[in-house]
Amino acid sequence: QVQLVESGGGLVQAGGSLRLTCAASGGIFSINSMAWYRQGPGKQRELVAAITSGGTTNYADSVKGRFTISRDNANNTLYLQMNSLKAEDAALYYCNADVINYYGAVFRYWGQGTQVTVSS
Repeated sequence: QVQLVESGGGLVQAGGSLRLTCAASGGIFSINSMAWYRQGPGKQRELVAAITSGGTTNYADSVKGRFTISRDNANNTLYLQMNSLKAEDAALYYCNADVINYYGAVFRYWGQGTQVTVSS
């Protein structure tokens, strides 16, 4: 059973930083792309940043230059370094991963989310 567990969220002042972590475990042969999404109150879930297994990254325009996505392939772990946080970054942050199991099948899994709150 594949599980993704996010951590690192919390309350931070505007201008501050947080580092989110997403640890994937259980029945994983390898992982293709991984990504961070967020959903603010009354808003749709949106892509924040994504990274391929080879390290190619993609960012939402709203976070470019402030957020950095990275991953540790050996440990199936995804990170999101968030700097210069703004009030509009406050949201529930989710990670996902396209996991290849030992039978060669690919499934997308989601974590349960970690809350980021930014105070002004």
